[in-house]
Amino acid sequence: MRLSVDLKNCYGISELVHEFDFTNSNGYAIYAPNGFMKTSFSKAFDDFSKGRETKDLIFPNRASHKVIKDDAGIDIAADSVFVVEPYNADFASENTSLLLVNSEVKKRYDYALKEIADKQSALVLKLKQLSGLTGRTITVETEILKCFGKKSLAELVDSLEEQVNAGTPSQLSSVVYAEVFNDKTVGLLDSGSIKHQLEEYIQQYNELVSNSDVLSKQFNHYGASTVNKQLKDNGFFEAKHTVNLRTKDGMKEVTTADQLAEKIEEERKKILTDKDLATKFDAIDKKIQNTELRKFRDYLFDNQHILPYLKDFKNLQKELWIAYLVDQKDLYSQFLDAYRTSKVTIEEAVGQAKSERTEWEAVVDSFNKRFSVPFKMIVANQDDVILKGSQPSISFKFRDGDGESDVARESLLKVLSQGERRSLYILNILFEIETRRKKGAVTILVIDDIADSFDYKNKYAIIEYLKDIFSSGKFMCLFLSHNFDFYRSISGRLNLNWSCKLHATKTGRKLKLVQEKYQNNPFDYWKNNITTPAYCISAIPFVRNLAEFCGHKDEFLKLTSLLHVKDDTDTLTLDELCAIYKKILADKQQLALTPPAKFVIDVIHEEAESVLNQQEEAIELEGKIVLSIAIRLLAERHMIRTINNAVFIKAIKKNQTIKLLQEYKRLGLGRLEDVSVLEQVNLMTPENIHLNSFMYEPILDLGIAHLKALYAEVKLLP
Repeated sequence: MRLSVDLKNCYGISELVHEFDFTNSNGYAIYAPNGFMKTSFSKAFDDFSKGRETKDLIFPNRASHKVIKDDAGIDIAADSVFVVEPYNADFASENTSLLLVNSEVKKRYDYALKEIADKQSALVLKLKQLSGLTGRTITVETEILKCFGKKSLAELVDSLEEQVNAGTPSQLSSVVYAEVFNDKTVGLLDSGSIKHQLEEYIQQYNELVSNSDVLSKQFNHYGASTVNKQLKDNGFFEAKHTVNLRTKDGMKEVTTADQLAEKIEEERKKILTDKDLATKFDAIDKKIQNTELRKFRDYLFDNQHILPYLKDFKNLQKELWIAYLVDQKDLYSQFLDAYRTSKVTIEEAVGQAKSERTEWEAVVDSFNKRFSVPFKMIVANQDDVILKGSQPSISFKFRDGDGESDVARESLLKVLSQGERRSLYILNILFEIETRRKKGAVTILVIDDIADSFDYKNKYAIIEYLKDIFSSGKFMCLFLSHNFDFYRSISGRLNLNWSCKLHATKTGRKLKLVQEKYQNNPFDYWKNNITTPAYCISAIPFVRNLAEFCGHKDEFLKLTSLLHVKDDTDTLTLDELCAIYKKILADKQQLALTPPAKFVIDVIHEEAESVLNQQEEAIELEGKIVLSIAIRLLAERHMIRTINNAVFIKAIKKNQTIKLLQEYKRLGLGRLEDVSVLEQVNLMTPENIHLNSFMYEPILDLGIAHLKALYAEVKLLP
């Protein structure tokens, strides 16, 4: 895969065009000093990944251009790009839950839920039809649960088993719940404003029933109709059986279902058309004449047989639901069986999910082995994350050696060190990276200075993680750093090809990414090309340190004379320098530096002028060392000349530059601007021309433009 990048006026990048070839390597390391391009590059990619516009914030009128394509000329998918900032306290992966998923457990759990849901849906559909509750505001589920005071339909169905199984089909199942009960009617019934009228109606109704030839209070027309239906459905009359009704005129034999139905209907009409009962209904009717209750009144007029039930309307609500369930006993039983069977599976799945060791924990364990932090992360709702797809609820425990305590994330961040906060951030980054690896899609990973310059404790842990990511084959990595030591370490640990180790250079406002010249070891490069003037001069501090370490005192002092102004600084020749190099560098016995009689100081100044006149802001180490040496020599020469005290100068044995500056300032010499320049010299050059544990990192991380400007200023000192 190839990645073509074309950026113009994107934050601090005026122009950058480059093609990254991932055919033979999964990553590139890019070194760029602060202020060159690193943050702007990563922000442009971050904008691309989030569909945001990129622009030049300082010069917003400049047209911005951002193209990121593959080798086929097709735009890279935005979600295939992930940018890791140096630090973002608020970052949290949105995909962490993927690391908590156990597909087998969730599969069983989902199947059990589906079994319940399917059977529940079938039953609810029928209950909707019977109850008339087909709207979205008041649903079958909300209404039936409110009536019985339960939290779930499955729980309710389980609790009603005895009543439903013992129940027989009833004409109550033909009553439409929605016609009788709504906010207005329930308010009316609950207020008691028609209580007296209902009681009178019920008293008259019961009296008529008790005087009926066929019906009674215990055997009303609902019960009689139910008995007739069961006899008919079970072939009672077809088997030539008969029913004897006890009437005022004696026993009356009924031989068919139709005869029995006719007799029941006759008795029903006789009761409901009774003049006194009609008067009682009219009294109720007058109480519910307003427009909002007219539909309720009309339904009661056509179904006066339900009026006796309205005295205890809350019980009627329950009886209607039970009547519906009895009417749909098959669907009810299927739902109940599915619930009870699946409930066991669900409980087992929840138990397993709570105790499950997940990929999330594997990431945390790996993190804890590599990083030393005083906190522990826990997913408080692991079962819900695995089974229900809930977002993880992360909690923290802080440990201090004597115990541990729960702590909120905000409080934790206040007590952690900067390195520990960065570690927590890195852990969240790892969750995101691990989820992307689990998904299997290739990700373009842009990592912007994730390791702190001086955090040696965690730097190599970070590099090991990056090595794992690089080796997985699922990430095309661009490692950006302004820290040469980190850049060098990541390049070495990942064994990157020469072509994959890049340095940023700038000519005017145009940026380029070029292959690194040194391949991790500038000293070998200089030694192998030591006849080249720039490398010959750059090697002086390195060889001087070797001479000091190896006990070659005379050679050490002569090389010191090329870094500090001494009596012999202006007279040392290339031939003398060549002899020193031969003595210290055992494999350079055939070395010849020409012309041998040329003074080394002249070569230093010539090379410094050459670097000064270069248009390209390159970051090669040798140019910066040459400038640093020339700057220091010019500054010391000015101070020695101005102090004009040979005894004081002769007495300086070490730290010559700073001691000269201290005396210069003590004597009040020079102009304020001269002192300012000399302080910059002391600030910028001491470490730059001495081999140290940072392997010249300070000078590499310093833009050459600063050294050029300082060199030009030092040249102007009187």
